[in-house]
Amino acid sequence: MVDSASNTDRLPADLWKVVAVAVLGSFLAQLDATVVNVSLSSLAVELHSTLATVQWVTSGYLLALALMLPLNGWLVDRIGAKRLYLWCFSAFTAASVLCGTAWSVESLISFRVLQGLCGGLLAPMAQMMLARAAGRHMARVVGYAAVPVLLAPVLGPVIAGAILQHATWRWIFLLNLPFGVLAIALAVLFLPHDGPSEDRRSFDMVGFLLLSPGIALFLYGADHVADLRGQLLLAISVVLIVLFVRSSHRKAADALVDLRVFRNRVFAAGTAVQFVSSGSSFAAQMLLPIYLIRGCGQSPSRTGLMLAPLGLGMICVYPLMGTLTKRFGIRNVSASGAFVSLASALPLVFFAMHGISGIALSIALFVRGLGNAAVGVPSISAAYNAVPKASLAQATTALNIVQRLGGPTLTTALATFLAWQMHAHGVAPQVFVRAFLLLAGLQAVLFVSTLRLPVALSPVPAVRQQEINTAAIEAAAAD
Repeated sequence: MVDSASNTDRLPADLWKVVAVAVLGSFLAQLDATVVNVSLSSLAVELHSTLATVQWVTSGYLLALALMLPLNGWLVDRIGAKRLYLWCFSAFTAASVLCGTAWSVESLISFRVLQGLCGGLLAPMAQMMLARAAGRHMARVVGYAAVPVLLAPVLGPVIAGAILQHATWRWIFLLNLPFGVLAIALAVLFLPHDGPSEDRRSFDMVGFLLLSPGIALFLYGADHVADLRGQLLLAISVVLIVLFVRSSHRKAADALVDLRVFRNRVFAAGTAVQFVSSGSSFAAQMLLPIYLIRGCGQSPSRTGLMLAPLGLGMICVYPLMGTLTKRFGIRNVSASGAFVSLASALPLVFFAMHGISGIALSIALFVRGLGNAAVGVPSISAAYNAVPKASLAQATTALNIVQRLGGPTLTTALATFLAWQMHAHGVAPQVFVRAFLLLAGLQAVLFVSTLRLPVALSPVPAVRQQEINTAAIEAAAAD
């Protein structure tokens, strides 16, 4: 019986192959974004431009990425997951080479937009491939896969500094070429073969023209909410998204993103947790540096070191997620993580009132990292487990859109509140006390939302299990 149980818990070799491909793609995309962000000041000098203009090297990429995100589900159904991933990664690598050959800031921005259009589907595609391959092992697999991706922001500044010191800025982008070729080769060898869906939907042009610009304008408007133009674009984006929701409800299965997937209560609960979790996490990442630099007089370099325990706590928990969710259940682990995050926000209120202690702050941020890591993986696992395999592409698109909107929505709310308080009181301690109390309120909302998750993952339905078995047989035959 023990041997049987251990064999059941052992991850199949074919699953590890898919994990390797998905992790490498996500790691490279995250590393590329981090390296470029760190290098903006140097790019402004090298390309004889202003920092405001060079900022579009990042902004143009992110907006282009947002434009492509809603197409994920339709394209997977149309041409198949493996073929789409290969096309996207090949185009992303080629666009990286073009960025490395740019002759002006304008050409670099144009090539970065192209890179964003090509790479916009890499993250949701990696997530969907893991969901298809992992099945009931989702929490465990995502826990392992998240660790290398979390290391990208840590390695990014180191790699950027080495490149800018010993080589030209062009290698920031050309470095993607050998790793991109490796990732493409692994995808060809390891990803299971699939084809277009038998039930091909026509392209929802109206939905695309409403949702893609709506998401892009929302991200841009949220980032520039202090300006009148940003507020106007934010309002327009909300109107476009509302119109898309109405259009999608009317078209049902023919919509660009089939919103009927939210009728599944477990998927809706997991998505809600992801929205609040992403939002509160990004809001804290915005608030903490402002507090340490402006409220406590810390230098930017010192601030970066003081925030490091947050990421360290997350890295420590992610590999344990499979064991924790199996032993204690999805809801218990996610709710405990949310409660720990809430508890870790209260010392921040105390620090704002009485001053910071380096050791105490490090402990609070480390504990916060532990809690944050324990929230996301169970909710993602529950959401994907609740939908049939045929709906995974649509579910991935919907989940990624909600994740992307959660960050700027709650961050903008907290930033607006902080700006209003600072306008009235300057950088007085009570300003940050109130801001951290609002952050604690967001964590309380997150805790309540985790209580809607299922206690445990439901057993795999017979039909779904047959699909998984068939896919495994086809993959083995293809190898």
